[in-house]
Amino acid sequence: MAASTSGGHAQQAPEQAPKPAQIDRNGVMILIRSSLLALDQANKTGNYTVLRDLGAPGFQTNTAARLAEIFAKQRNDNLDLSGVAVIDPQLNLLPQIEANGLMRMAGFFPSVPSQVNFELAFAPVSGQWRLFGISVSIGPSGPAAPEPPAPPVAQKQPPANAAKPAAAKSAPAIKLAPADNQPPK
Repeated sequence: MAASTSGGHAQQAPEQAPKPAQIDRNGVMILIRSSLLALDQANKTGNYTVLRDLGAPGFQTNTAARLAEIFAKQRNDNLDLSGVAVIDPQLNLLPQIEANGLMRMAGFFPSVPSQVNFELAFAPVSGQWRLFGISVSIGPSGPAAPEPPAPPVAQKQPPANAAKPAAAKSAPAIKLAPADNQPPK
């Protein structure tokens, strides 16, 4: 980070904005699927050593036991991520290189009744992108239309000295006019 002095005050350069990652669609698919399937297998077996060992050195600071703790709820809920092998993900954050050098992406696998949401970070290690961070959650599939508001109910407040209404009687049946709108004979 560059620093310059102006009028005796040090100013830091603005934070570098993320820039698009130079990676093709197939590379993105491989990274997403292999990471989520590794998590799926770790959750199903309770063995997180392979997931840990596939990660970048910064990810490997987590022990397999720590990863088991982190993903315990998903494991206990029997979360099945195997569908990511055949469903194409929709990215809502295209792969980008952050100021810290990590490649980050986020999206979801549209499925019914729930969708798999993910956010992944990868670190460059010996010319390869290796898992650095992973977040997976289950959410509702697609946007749901909001419930229509209840129609306003206009009610007059009866005067305090008004008598209580009598029990309601059923309304008389309504006769429909004939189809040609002529009065009945």
